[in-house]
Amino acid sequence: MNERLLSGLRSVEIGLADVPAAEAFFTETWNLSVAAREGGVVYLRGTGADHHLLALHPRASSQLLSVTLRASSADALDTLARNTKTHGGMVVHARSPVTEPGGGEAVTVVDPQGRVLRFVHGDEQHSDIQEQRDRPSRLAHAVMNSHDVAAVQPFYENALGFRLSDRTRIMAFLRLPQAAGGDHHSIALADADNDCLNHIAFVMPSMESVMRGGGRMKDAGYAIEWGPGRHGPGDNIFNYFVGPGGFVIEYTADVEQVDDSHVARGPQDWKWPPGRLDQWGIAVGPTPRLKDAQKQIAFAKPGDPS
Repeated sequence: MNERLLSGLRSVEIGLADVPAAEAFFTETWNLSVAAREGGVVYLRGTGADHHLLALHPRASSQLLSVTLRASSADALDTLARNTKTHGGMVVHARSPVTEPGGGEAVTVVDPQGRVLRFVHGDEQHSDIQEQRDRPSRLAHAVMNSHDVAAVQPFYENALGFRLSDRTRIMAFLRLPQAAGGDHHSIALADADNDCLNHIAFVMPSMESVMRGGGRMKDAGYAIEWGPGRHGPGDNIFNYFVGPGGFVIEYTADVEQVDDSHVARGPQDWKWPPGRLDQWGIAVGPTPRLKDAQKQIAFAKPGDPS
């Protein structure tokens, strides 16, 4: 198994019909800030080092364009490209300079079920890192649906170097190897009848910020679709919302940190009493609206301008 080819989740690139409205939401309500603009695309950052966490591209309809992870080295980019071909994926763009804001070099691939993944190295990082109350710092994870998790999970493990942290009845939680400890999962694959985006999670500095964020969203007219609660796998606090363009977004905090000694648990280890969906058992939802939104936004085909 390849280890430490990737060091973290950097950003998610999305397409939606009304970029100005989405920018207003993500800056005024979700509490990101603009890192750059170029060619009608808006790049939004948190308070951490990543150049941007979200890129808003103008499209006729909502699409998931790519999920970008940071490679551990320049050589890792070449290894990831080779591994992709070996394990049933396709390389869309070989290692080359990134021309968009943030820079660096990148490789773009498609996994065996059509998900577009980018691996970047040497990209710009911000020096003005400062944890701020009620503002997201970075991405925690991206969860993607799969019509056959068992078929695609080996690609993430054998080609990209992910490891299984936990397997529940409905989801495989995958982490990046970290000798000193890292997030319980950066990618999760959810059992579904589709291969759409499930949700994108943003790290908040504390439970207080997750709760205050929920109130701020409600004040802006965005209902809490699931939460507040505390998950089992990952042990993280959550509030879920349906944001602009129908994208499901999560505020989270207290993500469990695990190291290479972590032993994966199975569905038998994650059973709640009847009617309970998290550790606390007080969360409202997930609502029918949330469940519907979690199966609506698919990956665009690489190079598709629509």
